This record gives sequence, structure tokens and C-alpha cells, in this order.
Amino acid sequence: MFNLKQSALRRRLIQATAFTFCGLGALGVAQAQAWPAKPIKIVVGFAPGGTTDVMARVMAQSLSEALGQSVVVDNKPGASGNVAATEVIRAAADGYTFLIAPTSFETANPFLFKQTIAPAKDLTPVVGVGRSQMYLLVKPQSTFKDAKEFIAYARANPGKLSYASAGSGTPPHLAGELFKKVTGVFATHIPYRGAAPALQDVMANQVDYVFDPGIGFPHVRAGKVRMLAVAGAKRSSFFPDVPTLAELGFKGAELDIWFGMWAPNGTPAEVTSRMGKEIAKALTLANTKTRYESLGAEPVGLDNTEFKALLANETKMLSALIKEAKINID
Repeated sequence: MFNLKQSALRRRLIQATAFTFCGLGALGVAQAQAWPAKPIKIVVGFAPGGTTDVMARVMAQSLSEALGQSVVVDNKPGASGNVAATEVIRAAADGYTFLIAPTSFETANPFLFKQTIAPAKDLTPVVGVGRSQMYLLVKPQSTFKDAKEFIAYARANPGKLSYASAGSGTPPHLAGELFKKVTGVFATHIPYRGAAPALQDVMANQVDYVFDPGIGFPHVRAGKVRMLAVAGAKRSSFFPDVPTLAELGFKGAELDIWFGMWAPNGTPAEVTSRMGKEIAKALTLANTKTRYESLGAEPVGLDNTEFKALLANETKMLSALIKEAKINID
């Protein structure tokens, strides 16, 4: 009799335990299905109004409508995006904190700064959110008919020309150094605090040329600065008649500015997958295209696999360039 009672009690305990675990499993599924259950934050490492910030706000608006939750942009400028990246690395991996940044914070910053973070290891790439090409612009007083004539002059007169950039270590600076490497020219680098002041001094004939990320379009059209070439793999949709440097015989000088989204390591895969799908949809919207075009950018998306491949290739190229050109920010 005792054994029968003991056996019945054991069965009831097993049943109760199984019921409890089933209930917890159902609760976990319900919680996953309920994402997002609160506002989502996108951290941006640059001040409001810039290309990265505007792209993030365009994505935030579309994501908010698609997900039914507020998506807010939190600007944390500093150290070329490292301040924002550090905040996201330290955030909970619960699907409520993301980073939108230019790829250079992962592919160039670790080789430019003495830093304690390693973005390639500390963050999970989600998706590419857009691209800006860079354009070789020369001062209005330049008499060069085209990029070939410009490069020939620069080769014959090493050190006589100067070029502006948005700052040491920025993509326009790296594009300038890549251009020097591929073409064999030597020019003096003059760093500025941003792409706008760099462009302004080129238009004022104070500096000979600049690799511009697209903010100079209105000035090109107004004849205040001249565009000679595109530093990209293909011609620009904005200026289809302007050749690429590769077309002119200078292959290897291509450097676009890509922007993407990252998440803290450990963020649920179903969450990052959903974010990737919703961003892909957002990039097809007419409003997105219009807002991007106002920046001189394109809503070109990259899925997770493509984005990871881009990061790997860009890291390989830029790390070698930075080492060869001895570029160091600290």
C-alpha cells in the first residue's frame, strides 16, 4: 500500500513539473512573439543633422510604423563613433538597443585609435542601410579639363597640390590617401572638422581638391566647384556622365561610405532577422529615397551575409592602407 501511494505521489509530482515547464515555455514563446513590447533605441555616434543621423531617423520612422512601437534616435557623438559603439556594447542584448553608424567605425577606427573596444568582436552586424559615394571635386579656378589631366599634373608636381578632408582618419581622408596610393601622386593633406568646412575652402580656392561624400552636389550644379570623377565602383546615379576613376585606368581607388546597423552580442536572432527584413522594406519606400537623395546618398541595402562580407573586405583594405600611409589619430 505504501509503495502504491508513493508511486501515485511521484506521478503527480512529475505531472506538475511538466505542466510548469510547459507553462514557462509557452510564456517564453509569448514574450518572443510580443517583441517589441516597449520603445526601441537607435544610438548614433554623430550630431543631429548629419548623414548618419538623418539615415537613422528615416529608419526609425519606418520601423516605428512597421513594428507598432516608438523607435527613438539617441545621439552620442564622440571619437568617430566609438562613444556610441561603447554604449551599445554595454547595453542589454534584449532587442531594444541598436547602433546605426558608418562602417568605418569597425573597419578603420581600430587601426586609427588606441581603444578598448573591438567592434568586430563586441557587436553583431545586422544589415546595411545605405551608401554614399565619394566624388573628386576641384576648386573652381582649376583649369584641368578632366581627371586624367589633373592626375598628370599632380604627378609632375609632387607636393604642389593640397587636398581637404572632413578630418584625419575620416572616410574622405582615407579616400584621399587611397587615391594617392593608386595614382602615384603626392599632395598635402589639410584636415578640417567636418565635410562642410573642407568643401568651403575648396570652393574658396584655398585648397586644390577634396573627396566629397555628396554634400557638394548643389555647388557642383551651380558651378561653384568642379567634379572630375567618382571614387566608386560604378558611376553615380546623380551624375551619370561623370566617369569613375577605375574607368580612367586607376583601379583600386574605389571607396564608398557604407552605413549599417549593429546589435549587442547575444541579441535574439529572430529579433535581428525581423529588423533586417523591416529595414529592407523601408529602403524601397519613395520617402526614403527622397530623404537619402537630399544627402547625396542612396538607399542601397545589404542583407546580413552581404553586410558581413563588406565589413571583412573593407577592414582588410583599410587596415593595410592605414598601416602603409602611417595614419594615426592618437
